[in-house]
Amino acid sequence: MKNSNLTDYPHRRLNILTGEWTLCSPHRTKRPWQGEQSETQEDKRPQYDPQCYLCPGNVRANGERNPDYTSTFVFTNDFSALLEEAPKFDLNEKNLLVAKSQKGICRVVNFSPRHDLTLAEMNTEDIENVISVWQNEFEFLGSKPFIKYVQIFENKGKIMGNSNPHPHCQIWAQEEIPNEPLKELKQFRKYFNKNERTLLQDYLKLELRKKERLVYSNDSFVAVVPFWAVWPYETLIVSRRPISNILQFKKKEKRDFADILKTITTKYDNLFKVSFPYSAGLHQAPTDGREHKEWHFHMHFYPPLLRSATVKKFMVGYEMLAEPQRDITPEYSSEILRKLPAKHYKDMQ
Repeated sequence: MKNSNLTDYPHRRLNILTGEWTLCSPHRTKRPWQGEQSETQEDKRPQYDPQCYLCPGNVRANGERNPDYTSTFVFTNDFSALLEEAPKFDLNEKNLLVAKSQKGICRVVNFSPRHDLTLAEMNTEDIENVISVWQNEFEFLGSKPFIKYVQIFENKGKIMGNSNPHPHCQIWAQEEIPNEPLKELKQFRKYFNKNERTLLQDYLKLELRKKERLVYSNDSFVAVVPFWAVWPYETLIVSRRPISNILQFKKKEKRDFADILKTITTKYDNLFKVSFPYSAGLHQAPTDGREHKEWHFHMHFYPPLLRSATVKKFMVGYEMLAEPQRDITPEYSSEILRKLPAKHYKDMQ
C-alpha cells in the first residue's frame, strides 16, 4: 500500500548506500517555472567526423593517430587526471593541512567506430563488446599491486561536461578507494556483518515485492528509481545474483547486462525525444586483494533533466550547503520511465 504522506508532504529519505539523507518535497511540483532553460538541438552527428579526436584514423590532441579500429577501442587518456609514474609524498601540518600523493591510470574506451552511436542506439551484441573491454580493463588494472579501485564511468552530453561528442567512457584506476565507493563499502560491510547477506540482496527483494519503483528487469538484473534518488530520473541497476564485479558475469548475465543498458538508455532518450544526458558508472568491489563478500554489483545513472529537454535540475544553494533535495517523487519518476517503450524513438519515426 502506498503511503500518501510520501506523495503529499515534505520528508527525508535515507540513502542506505551512503548513510546520507535526501529531502523530498512533492508538494512543490505545482510551482510555476520561469527559470533557466537550456537550448536543445536535434542530435544529427555524422557516422564519421574528420575533426573528431576519437574517430578511427584521426590524429588525437597529443599527435598520436588512432588505428582504423572497427570495434570498441581503448587507449590511455592523453590528459590523465592520474599518473602511473609520480613521486610518493605525504603532507601533514598539525592535522590541518593534509595531503598525500596518488598514483593511477586513466583509460578511454570508445564504444564503437561510429561517431553517432550512443549506447541507446547500439545493438546488444556491440554493447557486449563494450562490456568485454570493461572486463579486460578491470582485470588488467585491478591486478596491479598498487591499484585498489577501478572506476568505470560515462559522462554523456555537453551538459555533463563531456569534452568530445564521440560516444565513449572512461576508466580511472587509483591507489586509494575514492569517497563514494568507500561510503558504500562501509554500509555494505556493516549490513553484511550483521545479517550475513548483502544489503542490496534484501533491498532488491523488497523493491521486487513492492514494484512501485521498478523500471525494467530481466533474468539477471533489475533497474529501479531508488527510494532515496536525488536526480529526477535517477536509476540504479542491481544484479539479481550477489556478485562483486563484472568478471563474475556468466554468459547470460553479460548478455542481460547489455540488454538492460540498452533498455534504460533507450527509455531515457524516449522521455524527451532527445539524446539524454547523464553521468553513469559501475560500482564494483575494491581491488585491494581482500575478499569482499559484502559487496553487491550495481550501476548508477544520474541524469540532470527535469521537466523537459531544456529544463535541468541544479545542485545549488540548499543542496550545496545542506543536503540533496528533489520535488517529483521516485515513485512518479519510475512510473514515467516504466511506461516508456524499449524501442528507440528514432526507430519509430
